[in-house]
Amino acid sequence: MSVSYRAVQWNRAKKGYDGWVVGVAVAWVLGFVAVGAATFDISPIILALRAFGTGALALLVVILSIGPLARFTPRMAPFLYNRRHLGVVMFLMALGHAALSTLWYHGFGVLDPLTSILQSGVPFEGFASLPFQPLGLAALVILFAMAATSHDFWLRNLSARTWKALHQMVYVAFALIVAHVAFGVLQSDVWPGYAWILIAVVAWVAALHIAAGVRAFRADRRARALAADGWVQVGEVDEIEEGRAKSVLVADQRTVAVFRHAGGFSAISGVCAHQGGPLAEGRIVDGCVTCPWHGYQYLVDCGQSPPPFFERIPTYELRIEGRTLFVSPQAKPPGTAIPPCRPPEARP
Repeated sequence: MSVSYRAVQWNRAKKGYDGWVVGVAVAWVLGFVAVGAATFDISPIILALRAFGTGALALLVVILSIGPLARFTPRMAPFLYNRRHLGVVMFLMALGHAALSTLWYHGFGVLDPLTSILQSGVPFEGFASLPFQPLGLAALVILFAMAATSHDFWLRNLSARTWKALHQMVYVAFALIVAHVAFGVLQSDVWPGYAWILIAVVAWVAALHIAAGVRAFRADRRARALAADGWVQVGEVDEIEEGRAKSVLVADQRTVAVFRHAGGFSAISGVCAHQGGPLAEGRIVDGCVTCPWHGYQYLVDCGQSPPPFFERIPTYELRIEGRTLFVSPQAKPPGTAIPPCRPPEARP
């Protein structure tokens, strides 16, 4: 959904973004092969499969970093909008790595390629023969399932919960890929720096997710101050910037996004009806709260998507005592209009 209330298909911004992603991916592969050929006496096919493999891993690390980084800076929002595009390119690079590896190592034997891959490392003869290739195959199957269901058609037909659970498997794929690299490349007689690079990659992803989780936990804990009647304290009115929001946790672990707009405050559900995106991390564009994940929009005072769209989310009452803002823990039915809550100096 766009700021002019039209369904977003292919527009100039998306084409430009995808052009940059594809260009960087192609440049990585060509540069890797060119530098490798000039530096080492290695087959071009091996260089190419390594280029595709390292590129896919690098893109996966970027994808897993976008979400946590968006918790710290709104500048990451454009990358959130197009994260699924990155995922498809990452899968294609992983597929290129798998295809070349299968051709080079399993394409000309007695066994068919799939059987050869599944039987690699059998019989087990110690660490040097650990079956790392089936781990890579399992990760590729997960990445394929995610890439094949990346379109909103599958989100609508699988349901948001099933779709999200499927795409959370990216963490399983990441673990499988790390094991694939560790048991594969690192068991060979190669540059020991690869081990430190892999450790740094895992540490980076883990640290980002832990830091984002701690930040969210502290914010939720600060927001649990209650008034005598059970209303939840949001904070001081000056804490929220114009056009931005503060996330508040109310009863039953529900998240509320409290926005400041046009001199007043409005509260809506903090969860986007499209895919569960964090609305409090979005901003107001043309009077509509814009989800930072895929751009779905809602009128800030009633939680309804602008025509011709029909999504609706719950709204919440607000009140101001002195300079402190409170939100009711009781949600109004989705689409219920509530007049903005204004501080005394903004009232007529």
